Amino acid sequence: MTLRDIALLNLRRRKAKAAFVLAGLMTGVATVVGLISLFQSVSHDILHKMEKYGANILIVPKTENLSLSYGGLSLGGVSFEMEEIRQADVERIQTIPTAQNLAAVGPIVLGAVEVAGRKVLLAGVDFAASPILKPWWEVEGALPTGDEILLGSGAAAVLGVGLGEQLHMGDREVRVSGVLRATGSQDDQLVFTSVATAQQLLDKPEVISMVEVAAHCMDCPIDQLIAEISSALPGANVMAIKQVVEGRLDAVGHFQSFLYGVSALVILVGCLVVLVTMMGSVRERTTEIGIFRAIGFRRAHVMHIVLLEAGTLSALAGVLGYGIGVGAAQLALPLFTGAGARVHLDPVLAAGALGLAVTLGLFSSLYPALLAARLDPNEALRAL
Repeated sequence: MTLRDIALLNLRRRKAKAAFVLAGLMTGVATVVGLISLFQSVSHDILHKMEKYGANILIVPKTENLSLSYGGLSLGGVSFEMEEIRQADVERIQTIPTAQNLAAVGPIVLGAVEVAGRKVLLAGVDFAASPILKPWWEVEGALPTGDEILLGSGAAAVLGVGLGEQLHMGDREVRVSGVLRATGSQDDQLVFTSVATAQQLLDKPEVISMVEVAAHCMDCPIDQLIAEISSALPGANVMAIKQVVEGRLDAVGHFQSFLYGVSALVILVGCLVVLVTMMGSVRERTTEIGIFRAIGFRRAHVMHIVLLEAGTLSALAGVLGYGIGVGAAQLALPLFTGAGARVHLDPVLAAGALGLAVTLGLFSSLYPALLAARLDPNEALRAL
């Protein structure tokens, strides 16, 4: 009979204590796995939803401008000097070290033009980046190409024009390819066209008024991105839309701190459960251990038996705990994100759960195993 056989037979004979150790470890692992799975899913959902707010970094020309505005009432400003952003400068944004974290870069050209006898604000935008930078846009018709324009809902109402109509803008005729449905933002009052067309109409060759940037902030610090873009464009002011960025990071950070605190507490309780149970098991088996020592078992053999029992229960607790934790996270996830969200199975987390369970079980059983190995066989046999 091998040491493994002895350990397995002992688990069968002491099913109640084995079940108690299994339940303690399984509960601890399930709690940690459930919280981590919930954290990952909620964090992903939060960041995915927050990305729908569009750009989170704004690049504007550097200026020594004193703004004269208060409470939403603007009286203009005193401008001393303004540096222009060139189109070639925008291309340098894609060369920064963390460019892989940029979801979209959208240059904008702004200027006033006269349409149908009215002054309107023309915005030249990159329509390829607009689905990411302005995901709330709903367009009736199509996005502009060439000498075409997209009207905001307010601009269309004021100008009294609709889809397919031709308008005179500057020295050329343009066609209304689409009308933007009401967004409740300043976009409703604007006329949009491509960057190249706007530069021609406004006589601003190669000039960019501002740049909107959407960055993935899950794996990169927003401050680092701002610093790198500022270094690439020294003649521009780079700023984060802090309400969006800080809201993302704060929500994730608070939830992560809660997770770490609860996980540490559960791990501690799980270790104590295993320690107390294994200590009680060793005391109950004093005579059995004495017989093993009397017939030639060494201290290492006794420790091996105890640790084999703990390792077997721990591995089983890790597997069951992972399954229960993922199931519990899936049940709780709709309470945080709404219906339809799902917890994604993570093989790394599964391996971590198994490793955590085995590590906790063996670590908590180490002292009881040492205690069993140090038993004096003569004193143990006196109990017979």
